[in-house]
Amino acid sequence: MIQGPLAGRYAAVASMVMFSLIPYLALSAALGPLTPIISQQLHMSAQMFSLGAGMANAAYAAGTVLAVQFAQHFPQRRMLLGYSVLLVVGSVMTAAAPNGATFIAGHVIQGLCTSLLLIAAVPPLAIGYPANKLRDTAVIMNMCIFGAVSLGPLIGGVQAQAVAWRPLLWIVAGISVIALLLVALTFEDSPPANLDSPRDLPAIALATVGCVAAFYGASELTSHAFFSPITLIPLLGGLASIVALVVYQFRSSRPLLTVKMMITSSIPVAGVVVALFAAAASVSATVLTVGVLQSRMGPLRIGVLYLPELAGAILSAIAFGLVVRKRSIHYLPLVGMVVLAAGIVVFRISVPSSTAMTLVGSGLTGMGLGATVAPALFVAGFSLPSANLQRVFAIVELFRAVAAFMIAPIFVHFAVAARGGLDAGTATALWVGLGLALGGALIGVAIYAASGARPQAPNLDRFLGGVEPAWESPPLFATWRRSSTPPDAVGVSPTMSVEYE
Repeated sequence: MIQGPLAGRYAAVASMVMFSLIPYLALSAALGPLTPIISQQLHMSAQMFSLGAGMANAAYAAGTVLAVQFAQHFPQRRMLLGYSVLLVVGSVMTAAAPNGATFIAGHVIQGLCTSLLLIAAVPPLAIGYPANKLRDTAVIMNMCIFGAVSLGPLIGGVQAQAVAWRPLLWIVAGISVIALLLVALTFEDSPPANLDSPRDLPAIALATVGCVAAFYGASELTSHAFFSPITLIPLLGGLASIVALVVYQFRSSRPLLTVKMMITSSIPVAGVVVALFAAAASVSATVLTVGVLQSRMGPLRIGVLYLPELAGAILSAIAFGLVVRKRSIHYLPLVGMVVLAAGIVVFRISVPSSTAMTLVGSGLTGMGLGATVAPALFVAGFSLPSANLQRVFAIVELFRAVAAFMIAPIFVHFAVAARGGLDAGTATALWVGLGLALGGALIGVAIYAASGARPQAPNLDRFLGGVEPAWESPPLFATWRRSSTPPDAVGVSPTMSVEYE
């Protein structure tokens, strides 16, 4: 078996994961203040730039499903090496882009390769090492996704203040090269996951068409009304395709994604709901409040004001690492939703917020978001055998990407078009975000109560064995079902049939 000199070494593999995920995730948040500069120098309209960003996000979302399919039929580490090469190509294209078309093509490649790397690299890091390493993996996962995103506004502000964007993108390209080197050094040839699994082209087609159409419709809000056919038809059609994907996978006898296993079990459903609502709620807390401040202060100052998001993400990552092996992991997403709601309330006190309120609000929202999505993802993953972890991550990241990246332009559109102006529209959107945060928390608690689910410490040794979940997750709404069982059927207890992939 071919092996690299650093194969099997946790620190090297973890570093490879970090360098693979950070470039696109940090860049996606840093491009905001750089948009006018890049558009002017590459002769792109605002609509063209918005479309490019939307297609990159669509590639990221759809790539999660594609990665699962590739993992079933191709040697996974060889595919990881190919993904890394493509990430370098895409990063160099964006940094050296002579025109808008090249920049957009490179950014789309970055989005696609990041999701391919996420699904291919993170689950093996989580389940390929002893249970005592899972705490480190939890912290790394949180920092890669939310730490990188929260740092974006500052590094984008620094570059915007210097009226330069290529240095940042060349740094991103350099990080991608380091990721490629680490993939090669940690290479450990591994076979496909399951050569007997079907090639589910309908699932890939539904995911691709759904994401591309939905994000295309959302991106067109830059220059079109919400009810314009060019916006509304692809937006609704794309969402319908994603719903069709879920229904198709639920009914399939040999599904590519573990949809049926997840949505018929209480704890995974609660985890997915919390992750989606947190992703959607955070949009109003960050994107819109930054937009309000852009006409009042420079990009560098805005980046500094939102730097507490990074501190909040670091604190929540540490907290996640401390509870990942304990019963209290079930409570962390709930606490995170409450903290996220508190951050939105701070922003809502005054629009635009004062300097002090912005610092406090950004810190709370960073802490709240970091304490919800990644912990909720692991809560969902622990509820199924670890052999399904790639599929669980793919489902959650697909839904999270749609909730976060697609909701943002919709919120911005309605805030800008509000009768009272951007400030009034942002204030209204913050109320919506607050409702999403509190509503997501209440729905999660209600699912636990209605299903009889109880917080449990995960049995990680059993989970890492590959064929059993880390805890027992009762069927969805099991308590309600028992209460509605006819008296003559009291002796019959409902059971959950689970097919292990």
